[in-house]
Order: sequence, then C-alpha cells, then structure tokens
Amino acid sequence: MGYYQRHVFVCTNSREPGKDCCAADGAADDARGYLKDRVREQGMNGAGQVRVSGSGCLGRCADGPVIVIYPEATWYTYVDRDDLDEIVDRHLGGGEIVSRLLIDPD
Repeated sequence: MGYYQRHVFVCTNSREPGKDCCAADGAADDARGYLKDRVREQGMNGAGQVRVSGSGCLGRCADGPVIVIYPEATWYTYVDRDDLDEIVDRHLGGGEIVSRLLIDPD
C-alpha cells in the first residue's frame, strides 16, 4: 500500500469561456473543499487513509465535473453535494463503487 489508501483528485481546471470545463461556476473548488471537509469529519483523512487534492485538467472535460479515485482508477462525475456524500460514504467509507456516478472508462 502507498502512503494513502486512496487518493481523490478533483479536477478544478478552468478553460476559456464556451469550452467544457470542470471549474465552471466555481463548482469544482466548492466540491474539493466539501470533500476535504467530509473526509476529515469522517476521520478518514491523513496517512494510511484518504487524501483529497485539487487537480489540473484530467482530460475528461466533456464528462465533467470529474473526480478520479486511486488506486482503483475510478472515474466519477457529480451534480451536487448529495452525489459527493454518496462517494464519501459508499466508496471512500465502504469500498463500494457508486455505479450511477461512474464515467465510462473509454
């Protein structure tokens, strides 16, 4: 196992107006902060547990907003905080993939 059990990357990349991007309307920065807070509240943060980081472009702009969780390489999209809560509770907390939020790996 690496330093973290799971590492969550939240795309916070911004592109020029009119182009798809995860950072539209500040939602990605809000999601990153919210995930960090939820992971901390659940006592899952830190060495040997979960790390939430902002990321530059993950190359899935049309599928955004995008989160990827390693080491599973699980790609998610989300709409609201309820979706983020489900990812924290089910995937990070229970190791269960949230299939309804998955992005096709291809």
